[in-house]
Amino acid sequence: MKYVIVGIGKSGLSAKKLLGLLGHGPKDVQTFDDKNPAADFKSPAEILKLTGPVTLVVSPGYPLSSPWIAEAKKLNFSVTSEISLAVKNLANEKLIGVTGSVGKSTTVALISAGAQSQTSEVFLGGNFGTPLCDYVCDVLSGKRKRAAWVILELSSFQLENCAGLVLDFSAITSFVPNHMERYENLREYYDTKWKIFSQTKFCGFINSKSPELMAYAKLHPGPWLTVDPERSDLKKLELEKSQILGRHNQENLAMAAAIAKACGWNDLAVSVMKKMPGLAHRLERKDDSAGRVWINDSKATSIESVLVAVESCLSSRPKKLHLLLGGRDKNLPWQNLSALSSLQLSKQLEVYFFGEAREKIALQSRLGGESFPTLSEAIKKSSQRAAAGEWVLLSPGGTSLDEFKNFEARGDFFKSQIS
Repeated sequence: MKYVIVGIGKSGLSAKKLLGLLGHGPKDVQTFDDKNPAADFKSPAEILKLTGPVTLVVSPGYPLSSPWIAEAKKLNFSVTSEISLAVKNLANEKLIGVTGSVGKSTTVALISAGAQSQTSEVFLGGNFGTPLCDYVCDVLSGKRKRAAWVILELSSFQLENCAGLVLDFSAITSFVPNHMERYENLREYYDTKWKIFSQTKFCGFINSKSPELMAYAKLHPGPWLTVDPERSDLKKLELEKSQILGRHNQENLAMAAAIAKACGWNDLAVSVMKKMPGLAHRLERKDDSAGRVWINDSKATSIESVLVAVESCLSSRPKKLHLLLGGRDKNLPWQNLSALSSLQLSKQLEVYFFGEAREKIALQSRLGGESFPTLSEAIKKSSQRAAAGEWVLLSPGGTSLDEFKNFEARGDFFKSQIS
């Protein structure tokens, strides 16, 4: 059997490591990456010439709808993924999976914190940062014990290609338009995320505060339960007395608490969750010496995330909010940001556009504001204009890839400019 790792980022390299650990030699495990010259194959055409049993291990960044992958299937190539390779080597671990357009990273982090209050053997990974194959490699090589709970953040890209994954519990945090550069339409994107419930043994949860998710769910009855922070059993937990910022994070906390109850964890789990301040690059606060507040929300790459971030900041009543919008577009409905125009009229909001998509965002959103080629220039101008008691919010909407390697690098740069 020959394996071709398609995409040699974190996921692909983890899959390659596991295959090596399972006894597959270098000649049987080769690589392709159209953005990395270090890969063994330079073009899909070379791969399609391979003979004998061939399995493509396709990383999430490569759509299964790619013409050459479709052609490979016609040639009887098998197609799998890093996650599918990993789950074949699981034993008695209990799995929790979370997807959603926004909120999934915070939710899995909260669930993981709750799980760690019950046992030291917890693995948190998937789209969150550490591939599942890394966990399996550590178990098989004796570097760690098997986890009692495996908690996975799952993107729609991963859910396209994760045969064999069986979750004990799962959740969808929200549905909002996203990744329209990848999917033919919004329905296809939502259908892909909804697949998580078909791979769940016991119970799935959905956020009742997400309008588009609830509208979709009404057309797809099944074994899922709604979660609402106002639900009587959750209300008793006083989730509002938590350290995490924002209404949307109350929804994420409620989801994590509902899952903790379903898992049978004791009250300590929710107590630990309530003490969590949130994740880096997701409404991360830093005050400066001039009396201003800087909010790093670099992870925000959807319109809904931007709107939620603005609402969350304004709920703390700053004198004014300076919003940095930009990055690289992924065919988002920027016109929906026009909902912020009333805040501009009332002088509560000032907008700065930056990066590759700055002109498109300004045109489609119909928001007023200066435009800058780079994030650095936008930060400099906002710093000049923001006075004591005012907040500067980086909640860009666009991806980081016009200037930065990833959203973490963009957020770190933003924080480095704060004095």
